[in-house]
Amino acid sequence: MELQQMRYVVAVAEEHNFTRAAERCRVVQSALSHQVARLERELGTRLFERTSRRVRLTPAGEAFLPAARQALEAAERARAEAGAAAGEVRGRLRLGAIPTVTAVDLPALLGRFRERYPKAGVALRTIGSEVMIDQVRRGELDAALLGVPIDMQVPGLRMRELATNRLTAIVAPSHPLAGRGRAGLREVAAEVFIDFPAGSAGRAQSDQAFDAAGLHREVAFEVSGADTMVRLVREGVGVGMLPEPFVPGLEGVAAVAVSDAPVRAERLVWGPMPPSPAAAAFLALLEESLDGGPGAGRGEPEAGGTAAG
Repeated sequence: MELQQMRYVVAVAEEHNFTRAAERCRVVQSALSHQVARLERELGTRLFERTSRRVRLTPAGEAFLPAARQALEAAERARAEAGAAAGEVRGRLRLGAIPTVTAVDLPALLGRFRERYPKAGVALRTIGSEVMIDQVRRGELDAALLGVPIDMQVPGLRMRELATNRLTAIVAPSHPLAGRGRAGLREVAAEVFIDFPAGSAGRAQSDQAFDAAGLHREVAFEVSGADTMVRLVREGVGVGMLPEPFVPGLEGVAAVAVSDAPVRAERLVWGPMPPSPAAAAFLALLEESLDGGPGAGRGEPEAGGTAAG
């Protein structure tokens, strides 16, 4: 059994197609198919069901896939650790970040990371906080920059709080509130809202604030990203709420400060195990950008944070 065969199996499983998997692995399809078939013969079972319309994992393939991914990750970690011992950071940083992160200048930080560690790669995912928390727990991400309600805990992970910020309402320039600059929470609650999906961390901070004030609001549009929210607000279909430091960079919308506005916390979380060389280098660089505060760069939770376990 060879690592390359495992890479091919993972690619086929994720692409659901041998042709796309071969393109991704930069080999001809016949070579990839031959290696997968060879591995199946060695295992004595089929890993994929193949039809003219689709490719899907067999039960044996479903059982094989997680272990194959772990083996590939272990091999990459071994190469990275060997490089680190020789004074060179290699491997891949697997980082998650909310699209509205404002506590750090993430593009600039990643630019410095690449400049300092040119042989280390970065896989950046911009998804919801609750999804990233699960992926850090499962070891699919090394670290994640979250936006969550200030009372939200992250058991089993190390954490550093980076910032807290209030949410600001955004409205179309033609909206009656656009010229006001400030409104009460009760007044804003009467509007039709565009917000993140119910149950998500991005939605919870707003729901908690309105519930605490005994106010009901109508969320007519649920969106998965801030960019979609902004586009809908521009069209005048509703109002949204986004972190105050994020709003000044938006075009085509007006900001309205809200009294008793929801508050969110920006946090860095990472796993309980020693980080990979690339992840450790990123955590140290992030700590440098935060002027040497306690915590992330040394793998220790901030005082009052949630430690591993």
